[in-house]
Amino acid sequence: MRPGPTAVLRSLAALATAASAVLAAAPPAGAGPSRTAVATAVRGGNVLYSASGRCTVGFNATKSGRYYAIMEGRCVGGAQDWYADAARTVHVGVTEAVRFPGEDYALVRYTNPAVSSPGEVDLGGGRYLDITGAARPVVGQSVCLPGSATGQHCGRVDAVNVSVTYPEGTVSGLVRTSACTEPGTAAGRPAVSGSAAVGLAVGGSGNCTSGGTTYLQPVVPVLQAYGLTLH
Repeated sequence: MRPGPTAVLRSLAALATAASAVLAAAPPAGAGPSRTAVATAVRGGNVLYSASGRCTVGFNATKSGRYYAIMEGRCVGGAQDWYADAARTVHVGVTEAVRFPGEDYALVRYTNPAVSSPGEVDLGGGRYLDITGAARPVVGQSVCLPGSATGQHCGRVDAVNVSVTYPEGTVSGLVRTSACTEPGTAAGRPAVSGSAAVGLAVGGSGNCTSGGTTYLQPVVPVLQAYGLTLH
């Protein structure tokens, strides 16, 4: 039996409604990547990308309802916009402060509501270390450099209030440790003692085969300077 005129009209109306919904959901032609793209999370130890390179997030912190990544200042340099992916399609945040030389840290403020910033360090393999606070490093203290790609390497604090001179100037108040890092992996990597944040790896020498030295920017002075709290 053929459908009557009323049934045909109802079917056409339903098709028109469905087509309108599809068109409304589709992005406009020629639209660029969304700054609020797919939901993602950025943790300590993860990498962020800018137009000039890549840097590691040390720790996530908060102040007055805003969220920040604490990173190495020398690495961040003059970069302004940061992305979760190397193709720079998922915008994460913007640089708010850089301290280098003198000190060696930077703050990147998260601006994308689709990006979460858990108070954790990424250990790799779907494992995370919950950061419960911050501690001032002391000589003899055990310290570890967790990493999702290179694994965790531990050592001890050998000296505090150390200065290191770069071509751009001298950085003071650093911590020297026997925790090893492989060349090219140190910049901004989080350093922890148990579940407490200790600092950011900002340089070093040697490797994890023959042993080496890693220098840390302590995290407590960064938190105090900007009224930040690890979360």
